[in-house]
Formats: sequence, C-alpha cells, structure tokens
Amino acid sequence: MAEQMSDDERQQSPPSDLDFTSNKARTCIVTGSVSGHTEFQSPYPDQVLENVLENVLHFLTSRRDRNTASLVCKSWYRVEALTRSELFIGNCYAVSPARATARFTRVRALHLKGRPRFADFNLMPSGWGAHFNPWVLAFAKACPWLEKVYLKRMSVTDDDLATLAESFLGFKELVLFCCDGFGTSGLAIFVSKCRQLKVLDLIESEVSDDETDWILCFPEGESHLESLIFDCVECPINFEALERLVARSPSLKKLRLNRYVSIGQLYRLMVQAPQLTHLGTGSFSPSEIAGQGDQEPDYVTAFAACKSLVCLSGFREIIPDYLPAIYPICANLTSLNFSYANITAEQLKPIISNCHKLQVFWVLDSICDEGLQAVAATCKELRELRVFPVDAREDSDGPVSEVGFQAISEGCRKLQSILYFCQRMTNAAVIAMSRNCPDLVVFRLCIMGRHRPDHVTGEPMDDGFGAIVMNCKKLTRLAVSGLLTDKAFDYIGRYGKLVRTLSVAFAGDSDMALKYVLEGCPQLQKLEIRDSPFGDAALCSGLHHYYNMRFLWMSSCRLTHQGCQQIAHAMPRLVVEVIKSADEEEMDVCDQILYMYRSLEGPRNDAPKFVTIL
Repeated sequence: MAEQMSDDERQQSPPSDLDFTSNKARTCIVTGSVSGHTEFQSPYPDQVLENVLENVLHFLTSRRDRNTASLVCKSWYRVEALTRSELFIGNCYAVSPARATARFTRVRALHLKGRPRFADFNLMPSGWGAHFNPWVLAFAKACPWLEKVYLKRMSVTDDDLATLAESFLGFKELVLFCCDGFGTSGLAIFVSKCRQLKVLDLIESEVSDDETDWILCFPEGESHLESLIFDCVECPINFEALERLVARSPSLKKLRLNRYVSIGQLYRLMVQAPQLTHLGTGSFSPSEIAGQGDQEPDYVTAFAACKSLVCLSGFREIIPDYLPAIYPICANLTSLNFSYANITAEQLKPIISNCHKLQVFWVLDSICDEGLQAVAATCKELRELRVFPVDAREDSDGPVSEVGFQAISEGCRKLQSILYFCQRMTNAAVIAMSRNCPDLVVFRLCIMGRHRPDHVTGEPMDDGFGAIVMNCKKLTRLAVSGLLTDKAFDYIGRYGKLVRTLSVAFAGDSDMALKYVLEGCPQLQKLEIRDSPFGDAALCSGLHHYYNMRFLWMSSCRLTHQGCQQIAHAMPRLVVEVIKSADEEEMDVCDQILYMYRSLEGPRNDAPKFVTIL
C-alpha cells in the first residue's frame, strides 16, 4: 500500500518515528572523528529509556492504562503522548481542542462526547452546545493524518462534514451517535470526497432531509466500504444507487437500512452481498408500489445464503408474516434486535427457539412474560438483554413483570447487562437476579410508575437493589427506580465500590441518601439525578469527590441558588452550569438543571442565554 500513496498523502503522514524502527538505529548517535572515520557514541541513558519506553507503549491499548502510565514522571508523560494514536475525550468541554492537539500530536482516531445522556429524554433544551466545529478546525491544522472520528451527542454541521472530508486525505471512519445539526447535503459532500472511506455509521442521529441524493455521491469504482449504517435517516434514498454501491463494495460486512427500504429491495441487496455479517433489514415489509401480481422473491434462500450473518436488526415496519424468512440464520445469530418490532410471544418462539448462540437481545415488551420465558429456555449464552416498552406512559398496563424477569435470571446465568422496563416488580425477583447472575456489570431496572413499591408485599424496593450491589461484585453501572428510601442508597454506598455510573429518578427520602453514595462510592464518575428530594446539604457532601467525577446532573431537586454558588466558589476548577428552559425567563432553581463537570479550561465561551455559569 505504501508505494501507492500519492505525494499529498506522503506529506500528510505523521512523523515516521510512529512506526517501528530498528532499536540499533534509534539508539546510536553518529558523529565525525579526527581521522575522518565515522564514530558511534552511546546516547544518554534517558534517551535510551525513552526509546525503549516508546516501543513498549505502542502495545498499551487501554486508555486507562495509558492515563496511569502518563502519571509516572515527566518522561513517561511525554512519551505516552507521542505514542497515543487514539484519543478519547468524555466531555468536549473538559479540555480545549488547542490543548488536546498540542499534547497529542500523532492522533489518528478521535472519540469525542458532548451532551450528557439525560439530553436524550428531552430534559435539556436544544441549542445547549457541544459543537464539533472548533474540534475539526483544530485537528485539521494539527493532525492532518487523522483517519477516524467517533462522535456522541455532538452538534455537527454540514460545513463540519465538508471540513472533515477536505482536511484529512486518508480519512477512513466516521461514526455519529445521537448527533444532530447536519443533513443529506452535508453527507453528500462528505462521501463524495472521502475516497478511502471504510465506515460511515449514522446511529440514532437526527439527519435533516435536504432533498439531496447523498447515496449517489459515493465515488464511482470499487469502494472500500466495510460498514454503512443509516437506519436513522428518515427520508427516502436512491435505491438503484445503493444497489450499485453495495455491488462494488466487496469488503462490506455491516449494512443497516432505513425504513424506506422494502423487503423486496432488501432481497436484491442480500443477493449482491452474501458476505454480510451485520444486517439491518429496513422496513421488513413490501413496498406500497409493488404489484399485486408480482411473484415474491425467495427470501428464505437469500437469508440462507448469508452464512456469515451473526447480527440482525431493523424490522422498522414489520409484517410478521415475513418472519419465517430469517429462520435459516437463527442458529448462527449472536445478536438480535427486535426493539422496533411489535411482535407477540407466539411470533417470537419459532425464532428464539433456534437462537442457541445468542448473546445480545433487544426486544419490545409486546412479547410479554411468555416470550421472556422462551428466551430463558433457549438462550443460555445470553450476555445482554434490553426490554423496551411499547407504551411508556406511567399509567399503562405493562405486559412484562417480575415473572419474565425471574425467568431470565434462572435461565440466562451468564447475563452481564440488563435494561428492563416494566410497571411492576418484586424484591424477590430482583434478589433472585442478583444470586443467579453474579457477573452483572450493568443493571438498569426502570419501573415506569413513580414510587412503585414491591407490588406483592407493598414494601419499598430497597432490599432488591441492595442485593444487586451486594452480590454483583463486578457492577459498574446502576439505574434505580420504584419506591426507594434512604436505606437503598446506604446499600449502594456500602457495597457499590466499583459503580462508575448511577442514575436516580423519583427516589430517596432525604439528603442522607445522596450523602451515602457520594461518600461511599470511590469509583463514581457519572451521577444522574432527577425529581428526587436532595438539597444543598446533599450537594455539599460531595466536595471531596467532584474533581474525580466526569459530571453530576441534577434536575427538579431541592437545590437553591446559594447552594450551587457555594460549590462554584469552593471548587474553581469545576464548571457549574444552571440551565433553565429555553422559553422561560424566570424559574425557581428547583425546576432548573444543575450540570457540573470538571474542566482544565474553566467556563466555556459558547454558552447560550438559558445557561448561567456560576
């Protein structure tokens, strides 16, 4: 590949000492001698150490391990920065683009996060910030060899996409997760100029329809595409152009289609790309313009031909009559996402009964407890389960309960992550989960009705969540709900020593609840709280820990402006933002949002009018 690089690409390559070179060549200093013969002198000991260290650090891939290594001494700090090719920034306001590019000069991949997670639930006004523009401009100037960008909850404009495509000649991968601000015209510019593009993944992002045919803008000739995900794009696409693109992409492994792709069109794409390993099916229903007399393609044969398929999703506008088409591949599936498919337990059973290798399963609660029991009976390798509600209203009749929950815990003993929406739960079922699935790392139980107790005993859910933190020793992420007293938070503080992310809603009795957590969870990084009775005393109990956290979010709690101001004065390197609704001039602080995060730069300069930085 090196001999095929253009002159421009060679000029844009990073310094050659990123590559592995001979240790002998790197540790010898050439000088002249009186006799005219070349002499070799040993370098200084510190230089030898740095050369050795640089080669060693190339093999250190964990960002946490690298962060630790950089703290050893100034020499390690310098060498670690020179050898870091992948940069992760968990909050785009924690450090400036200028500081990041000055320290890490050889970065090839950038991971950047913006808005906090609660923004996904319309709890943050639009226009808050998290703009990608200053980052792409800084990296265009300092790191022209950048190849990969992964953005989460960032605002990205069409101009940003154009800059990305024009500034990095060897750019290969773009992943936009929960991003907004751009449209199909920006995508058109981007794909037309990125001739080495391998990955374009648009995941749960808002893409405006500019009536631009962006699929048609991919360069002609053989494509390098390995992954193309656009299931979130809510506008029709040029299917003929997509079909040609798939046909000329022999390396394509992942393809996720939007709801405007019919099952007939899906068939044509599968015939072109039997090598797919990950497939998002699009609508999984026939086109409205399909003729009634047209013969149906052999969907079963098309799926059977995709022998490498292990991950299946989509089903955006499913007609269950077509589900038998996927039967041939069920035995190979390790991931199945039915989170858009409103199917019943009877429709699920013939599928799930053959999914013995399944490790990841997302589904709607329309399958009821009976469907979850079928999952438990078959999927003994299951590692992750997410059950989403068809009807998320608090007063709805939830079709799943502690019955399906306990069945999963008894049948899927290797479970490591669960997100479970329901209307009723019992302590006994949660305690059973803690004992049957001790390897749980993520436990998110969302009882949708506020302050719901154990629906059998009427007791608070304290003992259930207490059992989770006591018995699941690897737990790092926890979301609590239901009727909870301070006792539950006492359990979390005493036993949740590895918990890094905690989400709380409508829970707790007093300030003591939050104090238990802040004083007892040394690894806590992200704390999200809404509609809970925590005030200034609870907030101040975390003064010793806030510099170690990525952020704290509190909305609709019992804070006062004075309490928030006290935190800002006590911790000058902490950015304390008070956010009110964009259309409300005056709001009591109890109804506002407190968002605090650590930053090397201090207050940001792009805060909108509805944000007050204390």
